[in-house]
Amino acid sequence: MPYRKATIRPYRPEDESLLFLLAREAFGDQAAWSDEAALGATGTDTVFVAELDGEPAGYVALVQEARTLRIEHLLVSPRHEHEGVGRQLLDYAEGYAISCRATALQVVVEATNRRALDLYRRRGFVAIGADVYELSLPTG
Repeated sequence: MPYRKATIRPYRPEDESLLFLLAREAFGDQAAWSDEAALGATGTDTVFVAELDGEPAGYVALVQEARTLRIEHLLVSPRHEHEGVGRQLLDYAEGYAISCRATALQVVVEATNRRALDLYRRRGFVAIGADVYELSLPTG
């Protein structure tokens, strides 16, 4: 599919059920899936939603810990894979982290998730621990 420009906006409470369904669609068949964790992120994390043609296409959930922002979830609907939504959400998360004066953006990626690893490595993330990758951010 071709690249499509997404609109990225802050999470709204009425998004909860749609984002939960997106997450379940993408990961619900995996053994590590947790309904509680998926729902919990929208209540405690800073969440941004990507829309294509007014419909949710993905989201990113972030948590700030001191001077580091961590990506808790970055999810793209299987219906919108290969359209650039994940890259746009990652760009947005990086910009948001910089605006919060964070020094680093981190993400936990399982070694078996080759597509995600490739995305983060292409963007400059480096391994700093078991399954933990970090992007140093400009400060100033």
